[in-house]
Amino acid sequence: MKILSFRAGGAESFGVVSGAGVVDAGKRLGLPDLRSLLAAGRLGDLEALQSASPDHALDAIEYRPVVPNPEKTICVGLNYRLHVKETGRDLPEYPWIFTRFPGSVVGAGQPMLRPRESDKFDYEGELALVIGTAGRRISRQDALKHVAGYACYNEGSIRDWQRHSNQYTPGKNFDRSGAFGPWMVTADEIPDPAALTLQTRLNGQVMQDTPVSDLIFDVPALIAYVSTFTQLVPGDVLVTGTPGGVGFARKPPVYMKDGDTVEVEISGIGTLRNPVADEG
Repeated sequence: MKILSFRAGGAESFGVVSGAGVVDAGKRLGLPDLRSLLAAGRLGDLEALQSASPDHALDAIEYRPVVPNPEKTICVGLNYRLHVKETGRDLPEYPWIFTRFPGSVVGAGQPMLRPRESDKFDYEGELALVIGTAGRRISRQDALKHVAGYACYNEGSIRDWQRHSNQYTPGKNFDRSGAFGPWMVTADEIPDPAALTLQTRLNGQVMQDTPVSDLIFDVPALIAYVSTFTQLVPGDVLVTGTPGGVGFARKPPVYMKDGDTVEVEISGIGTLRNPVADEG
């Protein structure tokens, strides 16, 4: 089942993809957003809507980030072996953790903005997961039971601002610099996220192409680690890291610019496609 958040007719809602359309689950269930549905433990209520007549065509909606209002988005750096190698670093002993703010991401089809302060705007295709069931100190064995679903993520990074210190937060949180979508595929359709493959394309050219099994800390390990220091709640987003092939590590470096199109495709999920534009 594919679940997305969207805007149509000036109103924001969430729904279930049905063919080339979307069934407005928010309107039919009387809930404001996907996070509220997950918090109420009502993900199963969406199954009956898959066969309903769509309320909107997919090409008539504005895609929002899959979860527009997470309590927290936790991101992981240096988590693919090939990416660590291209940066010249040693393998990390523990996950490198940082956060993103909700205003730093857009939905599929919306422009990712290159800020006025930098021309070093880099792509980072990533697998994201959405928490469906709350938990603290979750064991590795139970970790996948807490996942509602998986989605594509583009961790648009402002590289020079990222390197102002050893804290990544400034370079990862410029307004509308990242993307999350187009939808979440429920976890029952992805029993083993390590079996997925991820590809990032810039203007049609393949820049990253890696199996998710190359992760240093896999999805269960990340959930176990993060839930040790913070309670994970429904709607939280965990972004698992980017593979090798990023723009800054290329010779010469390749950065995104106004007019570009960037795509992140993950097998079994779909393709997150966004134009790139200079901030006004």
